[in-house]
Amino acid sequence: MPELPEVETVTNEIRPYVLGCRIKDVEVLWPGTVKGNTVTEFVNGLKDQIVTNVSRRGKFIVWHLSGGRRMLTHLKMTGALIAQEANVPPPPYNRVEITLENGLKIFFRDPRKFGRMRIIDHDKAFDELGPEPLEPEFTAEVLESLLKKRKSPIKPTLLDQTLIAGIGNMYADEALFEAKIHPLRAADGLTSTEYRKLHKAIQHVLLAAIESKGASISNYVRPGGELGHAHFAFKVAHRRGENCERCGAPLERIVVRGRGTYLCPKCQPHP
Repeated sequence: MPELPEVETVTNEIRPYVLGCRIKDVEVLWPGTVKGNTVTEFVNGLKDQIVTNVSRRGKFIVWHLSGGRRMLTHLKMTGALIAQEANVPPPPYNRVEITLENGLKIFFRDPRKFGRMRIIDHDKAFDELGPEPLEPEFTAEVLESLLKKRKSPIKPTLLDQTLIAGIGNMYADEALFEAKIHPLRAADGLTSTEYRKLHKAIQHVLLAAIESKGASISNYVRPGGELGHAHFAFKVAHRRGENCERCGAPLERIVVRGRGTYLCPKCQPHP
């Protein structure tokens, strides 16, 4: 599933294609992609609007429209925004097609149909999201105060979007490895030093992945069709059966609250 670095990359790379452009037409090829609006409301809400900005909040791509409304795109597991010339055949698994007056089309490709789009009138959709982990306000002290409230294992706690927005499975594994914290440690049971190490690790792995344009583990592609290459730098995520680069021990995969979790049992000793 695309996580913060992938969504940030898509946001940054789709923006030049659409910024300042008028939406000429919209075709919804699979109605299930639209959530919170009828298909007619969604189409009419986009047509003739000018895209004034594209931003990210958590795992949402936010299209800012000239009428003051927002169009949210959530890629979920397999979604991708693809920009192409209008005369180029659409990609497979195309669910929504947005035609711009500049001669480009934006396709929402989504093989598994989990991705969603909707138009909102205000930003209340983000009220339940936690702070952004790369903002200056997200300090080690803030992280500690958030995690101290939870007795659940640290791994699923990091995935809770109401606590911290944008962190997903891969980067939680990478941050916990870098901080030498076992995924089953209780979120409220770390020392202040460990909270500081985890805070530093979270920001480091996310920024490095953004620099590498995200991780193309399976379906993730960028708007121009290119792949990301952040996964080449992964230390534990999706590397079961390989040896730890730090200590040489075999890496393991366990399941924590239903989520596949990668770790080094030697560098991240079990509590």
